[in-house]
Amino acid sequence: METSNLVEVASKDDRNIAALTHAGGILFGFIPALIVYLLKKDSGSAWLVQQSKEALNFQITVLIAYVVASILSTLLIGILIFPLIFIVNLIFCVLAAIKASNGEVYRYPLTLRLLS
Repeated sequence: METSNLVEVASKDDRNIAALTHAGGILFGFIPALIVYLLKKDSGSAWLVQQSKEALNFQITVLIAYVVASILSTLLIGILIFPLIFIVNLIFCVLAAIKASNGEVYRYPLTLRLLS
């Protein structure tokens, strides 16, 4: 679907669910996005499914970054990377939640697109 069509069909409930999905990634990682994706992939709106996939892709990318930082912490470099990952996750999740609450499509930068 086109981006403009996705914005038109986003109901208030879908926008709220998407905003909570994006914001939930700050504290709970990929779990909120995975739950929304699995529950809505067959019966939800295309916009909500796309936003849940986007959030899930980003949170999986963040998880991979944390694993790499853990490995690098043996070299003491990872200790400096952990706060950076957290700050980037916080900023991008807040931006995505704001866009989703407005019914806009948000694409996270620096994200591995594992689910398409």
